[in-house]
Amino acid sequence: MKILLIDDEPFALKLLSRQFATLGFENVTLCGGGHDALSLLESGADGIDLIFCDLQMPEMDGVEFVRHLVRIGYSGGLVLVSGEDGRILQTVERLAKAHQLHVLGTLQKPVSSVELGQLLECKLPNAAEPFQPVRKTYAPDELLWAIAEGQLINYYQPKVDLASGVVTGVEALVRWQHPDDGLIFPDQFLSTAEEHDLIDDLTKTVLASALYQARLWRDAGLSLQMAINISMENLDALNFPDYIARLVEKAGIPLTSVLLEVTEIGLMKNPLASLDILTRLRLKHIFLSIDDFGSRHASLTQLRSIPFDELKINRTFVHGAGRDASISAIYMASLELARQLGMKTVAEGVEDRHDWDFVRASGCDLAQGYFIAKPMPAADMIGWMADWEDRQRDLFVYSDVLSAHNKWA
Repeated sequence: MKILLIDDEPFALKLLSRQFATLGFENVTLCGGGHDALSLLESGADGIDLIFCDLQMPEMDGVEFVRHLVRIGYSGGLVLVSGEDGRILQTVERLAKAHQLHVLGTLQKPVSSVELGQLLECKLPNAAEPFQPVRKTYAPDELLWAIAEGQLINYYQPKVDLASGVVTGVEALVRWQHPDDGLIFPDQFLSTAEEHDLIDDLTKTVLASALYQARLWRDAGLSLQMAINISMENLDALNFPDYIARLVEKAGIPLTSVLLEVTEIGLMKNPLASLDILTRLRLKHIFLSIDDFGSRHASLTQLRSIPFDELKINRTFVHGAGRDASISAIYMASLELARQLGMKTVAEGVEDRHDWDFVRASGCDLAQGYFIAKPMPAADMIGWMADWEDRQRDLFVYSDVLSAHNKWA
């Protein structure tokens, strides 16, 4: 692995290079500024797999450097380092990720050898192998063929009750089982579907499969609420509520066992049609959830106008909230708003034990995230639930002891 360290402070640069040497990374190049680093990258003489970049540099700051990385099409890993306010680090991290750069994380100066080692161990399990991110794009006719041939399949991610640990439902997440490229995630084909009028066909496929699976689980004695994402295009068709109701009744499951998740941005395209459609869905006793709350626009207006039953707090304001005061403040404000409006709350993006303990102590209703379970094929659900039964005992005993300690500390 070839690593590039960029910092205008010679001492900081030397110290970081020694920390890498101690961790066993020998192929490390040092640069005293962004211009020199760019010259090295643009020359193509040395393929760099991982960059550690300081944000506060006089000739070219980290934000400018990120912009140039995008321009030259850098595809390796990036770690941002700074002695500035942690919120600045987080903002630049979000900016770099929005540019589709592969950001491994951030480090606060002075860099701790322990934190550096943990970041590398967590993010680079195969550190000897260079990054090779591949993002293949697919033509509309390929996606249409995939829909027709039944190559789109659903994975399911559990949602659990934070008070009891009971699995209350799942979210259906579409995947493309490509005959040549393997399992393809929706970020590689959903935009194609939306841009080429295929989203309706895709949604119908997801719905039919999810409702059929819900019936199979119900017949097996497993009553789970099925959450399904719908697109902004679906909210333009005034007959959509009737279509959904017919599908649910055909599947032989209660209308109340279905929850439709709507992203905030999806409500902005045609507000009057959206209000008509979503209100009629609620009249049919199909539940509604506002997804990714806080990450889009017009959130408060939508909460006031539309009878949502559930609010999903975006993972940006969940993961790490217990360790970051600014994230925690936004999370708690979202939670309180939902409570005042009588809505259930879901914390999505619960990715580690810290997140779990934090959202449970906050009084949130439901949780979803990799710490609980990654999305899985339907066939794996029963086995996972048995494992969850064993695992949650330890989780709840520890959380309750911790809560009692904090209360009386």
